[in-house]
Amino acid sequence: MISASNVTLRIGKKALFEDVNIKFTEGNCYGLIGANGAGKSTFLKILNGQLEPTNGSVTITPGQRLSFLQQDHFKYDSFSVLDTVIMGNQRLYDIMKEKDAIYMKEDFTDEDGIRASELEAEFADMDGWNVESDAATLLNGLGVDTEHHYDMMSDLPGAMKVKVLLAQALFGNPDILLLDEPTNNLDLDAIAWLEEFLITFDNTVIVVSHDRYFLNKVCTHIADIDYAKIQLYAGNYDFWYESSQLMIRQMKEANKKKEEKIKELQEFISRFSANASKSKQATSRKRALEKIELDEIKPSSRKYPYIDFRPEREIGNEVLSVEGISKTIDGVKILDDVTFTVGREDKIAFVGSNEFAKTTLFKIITGEMEPDEGSYKWGVTTSQSYFPKDNTNIFDTDLVIVDWLTQYSEIKDATYVRGFLGRMLFPGEDGVKKMRVLSGGEKVRVLFSRMMIEGSNVLILDEPTDHLDMESITALNNGLIKFPGVLLFASRDHQIVQTTANRIIEFLPNGTFIDKVTSYDEYLENDEMARKRQVYTMAETDQKDN
Repeated sequence: MISASNVTLRIGKKALFEDVNIKFTEGNCYGLIGANGAGKSTFLKILNGQLEPTNGSVTITPGQRLSFLQQDHFKYDSFSVLDTVIMGNQRLYDIMKEKDAIYMKEDFTDEDGIRASELEAEFADMDGWNVESDAATLLNGLGVDTEHHYDMMSDLPGAMKVKVLLAQALFGNPDILLLDEPTNNLDLDAIAWLEEFLITFDNTVIVVSHDRYFLNKVCTHIADIDYAKIQLYAGNYDFWYESSQLMIRQMKEANKKKEEKIKELQEFISRFSANASKSKQATSRKRALEKIELDEIKPSSRKYPYIDFRPEREIGNEVLSVEGISKTIDGVKILDDVTFTVGREDKIAFVGSNEFAKTTLFKIITGEMEPDEGSYKWGVTTSQSYFPKDNTNIFDTDLVIVDWLTQYSEIKDATYVRGFLGRMLFPGEDGVKKMRVLSGGEKVRVLFSRMMIEGSNVLILDEPTDHLDMESITALNNGLIKFPGVLLFASRDHQIVQTTANRIIEFLPNGTFIDKVTSYDEYLENDEMARKRQVYTMAETDQKDN
């Protein structure tokens, strides 16, 4: 168990947390949620000892081991992948290294023998003989192939480093596991594996994530940070959302009834206070009025943007045809003879671990990149808005937000443009911020503002939820569900894909693809059979060619 007692953290005059008291017990998985800036990551740092609170204390059951997901992706660059994972249990790793150092001595003494014997006993008690196989199991489950297990961390790409650090946090069955955004940069297969791992994990887990589907799958409780407090709810994310909304509605309804009662009493008192025959009743009602207290409903720190993509014209039957597109980059086949047709009612989610293929296709059909082979053609009634995965070049400008957005508006009026910014939680003065100084989340919301202003009937979105908080993701999800045009998108957010897509295109590692008209959950249920069919078809083709 890990608990916080009267924890307060002040940053300047602002109290991020105020007298927080909470216990996290064994066998439960707690989703720590809150608006951006509420202090989710900060609270995890307090729990793992990286940050000292202004007041209060954190207590861990004696003898229990705490593990957390490292955020420094370069910390272990001088170590191998396997060693990095095993360092998740530092004591076990230290024993291994001390044993190895003793056995490497040329002048092995009796004292060395005694020490080695002690270490061997402790090593066996910690199930040390299975250490490499246990580490390999975690790595393989997360999609880090065996061929990379002895690579140096410095040689790995960023996405693979994240998986290794996650395996490190999970290693050795920690008693308390703290995970800050563990699904970031994970492919959907790795996320599914992590979900199953946490569902069967018997100890204490505290996780921060913007993935609502993930929280629903793994969490037994939700710890909600708001008003500088942390309120605990039993149940998953959806249960928390329903419960919190119900609580607010009940408080508002109770206050409404109290306000009606107050008005009734005030009217009676005002009418009869001067009437001698009614004076006792007026006095009695005055006492009753003094006892009525309205429930305090504090404004939440959560703010939901309003995202509403409205096409300016209806789309025709011919939307997009892609014919035999192939693309090789740096000697690697990214797309291989990709052919498909998009219909006027299609909402297509592009999925699969081959993220480069999705981004490359989007760049080709938006004219940013030329294919090596093949072609594409947009229908004459279509207009496209594109949300790129990498927006660095877009924001490399000295323009302020309002001036930049006005370029994309037919109505060249700052007030009109500011209306879109207001929906996206930019107050009036923020409109004159320079584009290049915006945060990641602000950049995303500016791009959504542009897409709303453009009024296109085809939206192309490449990982639009990166850098967004839960409230903005929820608003985007609702906006995409309502959108009457065509969607072509890639997203790691399971709930967005499931609630929005009616067709799935999965890119395979070799650049080929599977195309199914189905919901995402139905596709996943049949995923294994689909993969087997694809492998069989490819093998059959190879045999014919030979």
